[in-house]
Amino acid sequence: MIDLNLVDLIARSAGLCKTDVVLEIGTGVGSLTTRLSDQAGRVVSAEIDHHLFKLASEELKTCGNVKLIQGDALRNKHNFRPELMEAVRERMAEMGPAARFLLVANLPYNVATPIISNLLHETPMPEVMVVTIQKELADRMIAGPGTKDYGALSVWIQTLGKVEIVRELPPQVFWPRPKVTSAIVRIDTDLGLRDAIPDLTFFHEMLRALFFHRRKYLRSVVVSATKEKLTKPQVDEALEQLQLSGEIRVEQLQIDEIATLIEGLRQAIEKHRQL
Repeated sequence: MIDLNLVDLIARSAGLCKTDVVLEIGTGVGSLTTRLSDQAGRVVSAEIDHHLFKLASEELKTCGNVKLIQGDALRNKHNFRPELMEAVRERMAEMGPAARFLLVANLPYNVATPIISNLLHETPMPEVMVVTIQKELADRMIAGPGTKDYGALSVWIQTLGKVEIVRELPPQVFWPRPKVTSAIVRIDTDLGLRDAIPDLTFFHEMLRALFFHRRKYLRSVVVSATKEKLTKPQVDEALEQLQLSGEIRVEQLQIDEIATLIEGLRQAIEKHRQL
């Protein structure tokens, strides 16, 4: 990002204070990291590119509250590199009970979805995420039922917090220029909402399964998603108890209806497992 006013906007949109611990993924040459260092208590920043890591290390050598980590932030598609989150937890302990954890980053486009999705599983979970991502991904995050962009990611994020697009960014504010429009997005999470979900892993896995064949009718999708766990008659029974028609599509359901559906299926699976 070559427009430094936008770099300032990203940091400002997070509303940082000196008790905050910030995770940045994609240090680059350290332009955003410097601002995070000035405004937050601690910063953990990861950069996969060895050359950029060396440049950033030189740029940030006077920033005593920044820990730079060279390497991939992700261990695999569904898990963070342990060293990264351990560094965050250590700094949270240093800052004490008033500390907040935030993600503030110009995210590499190819890993933006797994980074944001996986952080919603982590302990601690970021209270705020301010990220630069592809506009297409931002549209999916804020999408509502019945729209082309509404999917598992929309439901996953909106179930656990509030999301808004802060600013759309044209290609010319970056070098090299991408071929797509970007956006700065802010997500405010709610730990209470997450804690209210009885089985978070089941919820997320079932959510992805329900949207895997989004154009199929609900009964068919549920039968596929619960294969070897529920029989077809048991699926029909569960849908009837939830007062949901099997002849609608999951993309037509409101977010709270999907949450109710997933919990109902979890309970049905538990019930028939015990028989």
